[in-house]
Amino acid sequence: MRRAHENIIRALRTERGWSQQELADKLDVSRQSVNAIETGKYDPSLPLAFALARLFGRNIEELFDDGAGVTNAAEQSPKPFLPMERGSNAGFSL
Repeated sequence: MRRAHENIIRALRTERGWSQQELADKLDVSRQSVNAIETGKYDPSLPLAFALARLFGRNIEELFDDGAGVTNAAEQSPKPFLPMERGSNAGFSL
């Protein structure tokens, strides 16, 4: 079973002096949901992740660590598709 992403939600919540219930109320979720996210038992839905990011003034990537360690989004971007010239087999033989 895959473990949820590591996150800094608890640290951000406590630095603001909010209880789990107060954060849950701001997000319109249960206190148990907040606890499950903070302890890494549950990954939030994308809309909830965006709500957390807006609430804390951070990017989603700052809140959740997938362990990949990629710091530059360009490193993950696929190479652009370059069509071959018409009539060229670019070294491929059929």
